[in-house]
Amino acid sequence: MPNPRPESRPLAFVSLVSLGGGLGGVARYGLSVFVPGAWGLFVINVLGSFLIGVLMGLVPKPLVRAFFGVGMLGGFTTFSSYAVSWSWALLATPVCAVLAAFLGLRVTR
Repeated sequence: MPNPRPESRPLAFVSLVSLGGGLGGVARYGLSVFVPGAWGLFVINVLGSFLIGVLMGLVPKPLVRAFFGVGMLGGFTTFSSYAVSWSWALLATPVCAVLAAFLGLRVTR
């Protein structure tokens, strides 16, 4: 019986994460054009966290989670913004993001 864990197929895992990360980064840029600045980052991070919660509640397959969760939503959310900008929106992001992920998980279960 083949091992369904992502570590058993590292090339597939890395490929899916890479492709998803690229798509997520493009989606983040697209949304940041419409909602610029710190509030745009806040919306992106909270929305991405909510979608991660939904994903974890709905999708049991590790490679699908790798593509959408680690890759696409990892590339979509941008917690690295703390390195360049501080504001109320960015300070509130961790709390709101965790609550959004919890809510997304609860909604799907």
